[in-house]
Amino acid sequence: MSTLFTFPGQGAQRPGMLHALPAHPAVRAALDEASDALGRDALALDSAAELVSTVAVQLGLLIAGVAMARCLLAEGAKPDAVAGLSIGAYPAAVCAGVLDYADALRLVALRGQLMEQAYPDGYGMTAILGMELGPLERVIAQVHGPASPVYLANLNAPAQFVIAGAAPAMARVAALALDSGAHAAKPIAISVPSHCALLDGAADTLVHAFADVRLDRPRLRYFSASAARELRDPARIGADLARNLAVPVRWHETMLLARECGVRLAVEMPPGNVLTRLAAPLLSDGIAVACADTRIDSVVALTAREALRASS
Repeated sequence: MSTLFTFPGQGAQRPGMLHALPAHPAVRAALDEASDALGRDALALDSAAELVSTVAVQLGLLIAGVAMARCLLAEGAKPDAVAGLSIGAYPAAVCAGVLDYADALRLVALRGQLMEQAYPDGYGMTAILGMELGPLERVIAQVHGPASPVYLANLNAPAQFVIAGAAPAMARVAALALDSGAHAAKPIAISVPSHCALLDGAADTLVHAFADVRLDRPRLRYFSASAARELRDPARIGADLARNLAVPVRWHETMLLARECGVRLAVEMPPGNVLTRLAAPLLSDGIAVACADTRIDSVVALTAREALRASS
């Protein structure tokens, strides 16, 4: 195995991200399919006004990921595996052939609605940078309680974490973390407390929604960022997708696993390059690139080179 397609999560969105996709027949087809499934123009989802909505953000990231992956595949790219961070797990599952695109659009729309309805305001997520896990967990334990819920949500790198919870609780954790040596504490453009027990109820509803959805065995290796392991059973992948909004993201462990499985090239789907920056230090004998910063023909050539190297 050599090439991994990665799909970013919420926070990577930006106005115009769907309009910035390549002018390619596969992209146009993915946009049209999304418009048909949603009953509205998919390109309208990426305005600054629309991206205030969790639903629009998550649908936009799903569409961008599927459209770019299909574009690369149409041009001859040869991925071996996929991994998605949070909502990115849905386009990863579509790319791997586990989940039908139309079903993914419906499920992601429901996912976003459930999250918005559960916590319409006063909650969110904050990145804590430059602090090790143990000290951060102790700070969270100092603050967390029934009246001040705050949780460890993302483990992105050895000193890059994300917390989720009520705004005052996060602010308190951020202040204590900075006092304890953290380099920075930055609110993320996410208005709900993802990847923690606060969304258990929404996850239960999604589990039921998945009951009527067809799931197929993955055609590519599928790495779950919730379990930090490869999943092959379709039912297990479905359960993982349904519950991933309420469990921590173990991205760093997932990338370590991918490297151990032979990944040398990580290709990040639009719209950003956050996952590329996280992967680059781990692929010391490989390369990480973002489609947002790299020509399509260059990405395809890189995947071809890696496929040749792996077969030789």
